[in-house]
Amino acid sequence: MLEATAVQANGRITPEDSGIWLDAHIDTLRKHVELAHSQNALIGIQLAHAGRKASTIAPWLKSTAVATRKVQGWPDDVVGPTSQPFSEHTPKPRAMNLPEIAQLRQDFVLGTQRAIRAGFDVIELHFAHGYLVSTFLTPAVNKRTDQYGGSFENRCRLALEIIKDIRAVMPADMPLFVRISATDWLENNPEYQGESWIVEESKKLAILLAQYGVDVLDVSSGGNHVLQQPVGGPGYQAPFAKAIKKAVGDTMLVSCVGSIRTGDLAEQLIVGSNDSDDVPLDLIAAGRMFQKNPGLVWAWADDLDTPITMAHQISWGFRGRAQKTSQNVM
Repeated sequence: MLEATAVQANGRITPEDSGIWLDAHIDTLRKHVELAHSQNALIGIQLAHAGRKASTIAPWLKSTAVATRKVQGWPDDVVGPTSQPFSEHTPKPRAMNLPEIAQLRQDFVLGTQRAIRAGFDVIELHFAHGYLVSTFLTPAVNKRTDQYGGSFENRCRLALEIIKDIRAVMPADMPLFVRISATDWLENNPEYQGESWIVEESKKLAILLAQYGVDVLDVSSGGNHVLQQPVGGPGYQAPFAKAIKKAVGDTMLVSCVGSIRTGDLAEQLIVGSNDSDDVPLDLIAAGRMFQKNPGLVWAWADDLDTPITMAHQISWGFRGRAQKTSQNVM
């Protein structure tokens, strides 16, 4: 998955982020697709807008710093549902007006069309982690008084409009993923007083997403508020994903991500337990573990004593050079 690819120039998290707001980006993105396809792999692209977390310095260069014009930032062109910044270390956004929201919807459509032209196999919409659409969903951030704020239905309006818009231009058989933050992690912090996005709202949203044509819900959490108090650990977001899976049943596939570090844990989450209240998940997503170990599929297969298919010129050395390997000949 090619992550967080901005549909508008001001929707990048940092000046170094990738984008898909111009036709000129298609050829470069197509190179990623061609590389993946040359290795018999499928590849998706995550369309995003950073919202009030935009125009920041890449965290590996300097943490919690605004990207100014001097370093190709756009601190005076950051947007959000309101003018409230994420923190004292991020730019102050302006509240989006209705024409800007309409343009955002159109740019998600154009980004989708460009991704299809580049040859991507999957589209994922990034509606999590305190980026733009995520901040419209949560009452902890969205204090608007128009049709995009207030009630649950109004706060979900933008997300559902974008999904409806892009589904109309996607091939019917092309999978659509959506990533959400299942909770703001604020309900367990006594310092925070007010409403927040919780799992019960995620369950209600998931049912709507399935009705709007979403195939896979990618469940993450947090990122909307500086007072969040996440409780980590191996598979720490699995309970949220399982609660949502119970709500949607077979209408949608549900994926879990976050600190899934072994093949054994991944299998447990997919197979489920003997507990009558447990529900197996459909998919597991891995991000940082692939960065740590590009051979992660092989490593997890070893954990589970499961054979995998690999290139003959690699596999023969692990079975013994004298063994016949005609079954691998194409």
